[in-house]
Amino acid sequence: MNRRETLKMMAAAPVAAGFSWTQHELEVTRENMKKAGIDTKADNFEPEFFTEHELTTVNVLVDLIIPADDRSGSATDAGVPAFMDFMMMDRPTMQLPMRGGLAWVDAQSRKMFNKPFIEGTEAQQKELLDLIAYPDIAPPELSQGVKFFNSFRDLTASGFWSSKVGVDDLQYIGNTAVMEWTGCPPEICAELGVSPDD
Repeated sequence: MNRRETLKMMAAAPVAAGFSWTQHELEVTRENMKKAGIDTKADNFEPEFFTEHELTTVNVLVDLIIPADDRSGSATDAGVPAFMDFMMMDRPTMQLPMRGGLAWVDAQSRKMFNKPFIEGTEAQQKELLDLIAYPDIAPPELSQGVKFFNSFRDLTASGFWSSKVGVDDLQYIGNTAVMEWTGCPPEICAELGVSPDD
């Protein structure tokens, strides 16, 4: 799964009931993390919510969802596991769905490959995730995994694209002053299928 697929699936997926936050809540969370001096770097991060096994599982999952590419780092490089840990402490009602979902992933991996998720090969991990990543074609008996994974993927993407690494990945430069407006660039008009005179 690459970033484009992740963004496309986020836009198409219904709002998951597992754990979701508004954009404002995410921004407040990021601000609170800064105020609390929480270091999101993987080497310095000390989780308050996740167990060691859960954190290892989260690290693998988030990097399968948003791996490093030639443009930017991975979800772990962006501090997504620390972001998730903070979110779980900030919203205790979300802890049970998270803990239960991670346990479901391990149970399904044991059922399919006789080993916990983090001990599987990358191909086995992707095979499991492919079963639950696409709600429209997922087997009905895996509905709990589908619900968890869709929420987890949304939270991964929210954590990534609200981080500095994610903002840099989007190449977002914010509101900048334009001294002279010369209209929409022709290449953008062509891509959108409109004329500069429209």
